[in-house]
Amino acid sequence: MDGAVRFDALIETLRDRQRTMLAGGGAALVQRHRARGKIAVRDRIDLLLDAGSPFLELSPLAAYGLYNNELPSAGIVTGIGLVHDTPCMLIASDATVKGGSFFAETVRKHLRAQEIAEQHRLPCIYLVDCGGAFLPEQDRVFPDRDHFGGTFYNQCRMSAAGIPQISAVFGGCTAGGAYIPALSDQVVMVRGTGRIHLGGPPIVKAAINEIVDGETLGGADMHATVSGVTDHVADTEIEAIGRLRTIVLGFGALRRAAQPPFAPVPPTEDPEQLTSLVPVDLKKPYDVHAVLSRIVDDSSFQEFKPAYGSSLVTVFARIHGFPVGILANNGVLFSESALKGAHFIELCDQRHIPLLFLQNITGFMVGTEAERAGIAKHSAKLVYAVSNARVPKYTVLIGGSYGAGNYGMCGRGFRPRFLFSWPNSRIATMSPEVAATVVTELRRQSLKGAADDDVIAELDRRTREQFEEQSNPYYATARLWDDGIIEPAQTRDVLGLCLALSADEARDTAPRPVYRM
Repeated sequence: MDGAVRFDALIETLRDRQRTMLAGGGAALVQRHRARGKIAVRDRIDLLLDAGSPFLELSPLAAYGLYNNELPSAGIVTGIGLVHDTPCMLIASDATVKGGSFFAETVRKHLRAQEIAEQHRLPCIYLVDCGGAFLPEQDRVFPDRDHFGGTFYNQCRMSAAGIPQISAVFGGCTAGGAYIPALSDQVVMVRGTGRIHLGGPPIVKAAINEIVDGETLGGADMHATVSGVTDHVADTEIEAIGRLRTIVLGFGALRRAAQPPFAPVPPTEDPEQLTSLVPVDLKKPYDVHAVLSRIVDDSSFQEFKPAYGSSLVTVFARIHGFPVGILANNGVLFSESALKGAHFIELCDQRHIPLLFLQNITGFMVGTEAERAGIAKHSAKLVYAVSNARVPKYTVLIGGSYGAGNYGMCGRGFRPRFLFSWPNSRIATMSPEVAATVVTELRRQSLKGAADDDVIAELDRRTREQFEEQSNPYYATARLWDDGIIEPAQTRDVLGLCLALSADEARDTAPRPVYRM
């Protein structure tokens, strides 16, 4: 099977799994949801956004393969879209999935969306249909700093910072779910289905022996006329969504999407060819210049230090009219590659040019010669430069992401604004083959020559199996180690949307020297 066919099979698998997630909690629960007069969560989003505008959904495969696949998309849809030309972060409960309750992955996805919103000062619109924490999972959802309470902390902090927090309540919002609208700047509730109560009727009965129905306890009319928790009441979900759009229109023109400083020019090389150029087998080398020419404007870029440290390609380019400095792997990172990368990052930081890292990296070079040449010191300089760059950083895993190479190329721990993966990517401390060799060799040494071949073979098998499973991109995206798996041909457009979000933000203009390390 040739490379293009193998990659196309990966893309079809990705699309098939995305379709599974789009089905929500399944046909029966979706039908029950609609029978109650409710609109499906992604249809609500479509109605809210400007017609024909893009929606960058984040982590659609969160929780994939977990909980027997009974928690599609972690029960929540998050993403960035335009409402009256205003980029907004949408955080929307899917009540067909466990009643919109929060699992650990739901909380992580919610927190991640808020983190992106705060970085880019995006108004947050919460489409709430949420049953609060999933009680059997309470120890993974409730008590810790980055658990459910962290979402409310973020909401309060963003509101205080002038980042609008707006909610529409489409269903029951109980316990923690009640705080999402209660902490919002403005709230819309749908009459008849929208409810807000810290304790629902069963809790009220258990706590104080009061018997009350849900509408009396926390319905839209009560909250509009008595408690004042909601600011607007809508008779239908369509009306509520229209009210949200009106509220956003009141934000004014200052929050409109930034326009690129240069006219966007499509690549002269076809992005659809990426799947035939990039091998699925990570052991097969290829020239990353071919990838760059299918992502950047006019397939044109200015390469920095092309003859030095050539296993790291560094270029100045544009994507959808936005300037960007790109670091792309073309082999293992040597001392020269690390020094060049650090130099390039400092140049981009000085010139206020965002950074894009295209990862396909086995790590930094090892061995006696590399150590004597100072690979530890020089790789640390690259890590230092990545850590302290003031400009926005973006990362795409286009191949392997192994060991300290993940750090030097701005992995998740180095706070890129967005991190996406291709379906051929892998991420782990090392490849399955290397891991198996290391583990079995350590075992042989510990047994001091008395190693049982069958024991070693079984250890080799288990290690390979573990690393194969845990380095898989679906394992990673299920746990929100990235912001989603994307198709290679989509990379340019996804990055264009991301770059636009930070294009007009204020930069730290304090001068910094460029060290030729």
